[in-house]
Amino acid sequence: MTVAEQNARARPDLTAQLRDAILNAEFAPHQRLVEADISAQYGATRASVRTTLLTLAGEGLIERLPNRGARVRAISIGEAIEIVEVRVGLESLCARKAAENLTEDGSEELRALRAALVTAVSTGDLLGYSRLNQDLDRLLRALSGHEVATLLLERLQAQSARHQFRLGFLPGRAATSAPEHTAIIDAVLAQDPGAAEAATRTHLEGVIALLRTMD
Repeated sequence: MTVAEQNARARPDLTAQLRDAILNAEFAPHQRLVEADISAQYGATRASVRTTLLTLAGEGLIERLPNRGARVRAISIGEAIEIVEVRVGLESLCARKAAENLTEDGSEELRALRAALVTAVSTGDLLGYSRLNQDLDRLLRALSGHEVATLLLERLQAQSARHQFRLGFLPGRAATSAPEHTAIIDAVLAQDPGAAEAATRTHLEGVIALLRTMD
């Protein structure tokens, strides 16, 4: 392996880094993403920056403007609601499949994640709780084994993540959502597909209702 190949392999994935920066509000909606600035900030080549911006534009996180480069796409509350409405069906399907396909290793991961969620809420660690929610979403997708639903959800969740991140810090929200998340986990652990589907639907319908209050 050449030195260049070793360096490329060791370098963090630029697309993942920039995606996380946008989702974590390090870049504001409508903020311009200048290739030269991103290249300098992340130590990446201009070619890799261009490729990353094209990828994130395909995911709906940024928009490319004629003769003006790229900027972070602002997603309205109305659009966020529509995204979650679509997610209801897909995530309910993944929860059902996760319950049907649960393995011993999957059970262990879910139990550990459940304990971490409860601890985060009890200690008031809202940032940690938010990240654990994302971990739960990823784990349920993986356990479902449903590749098409997973691909669709990864894109949809990326687009609505900013709004859901805000919801997580509303007063009392964690105390409401934590039992909903644990209900999903408990249903999957019990290998009860119907209960897992119903608990997921209940949780996401609550998210939609809350988003509507912000519209």
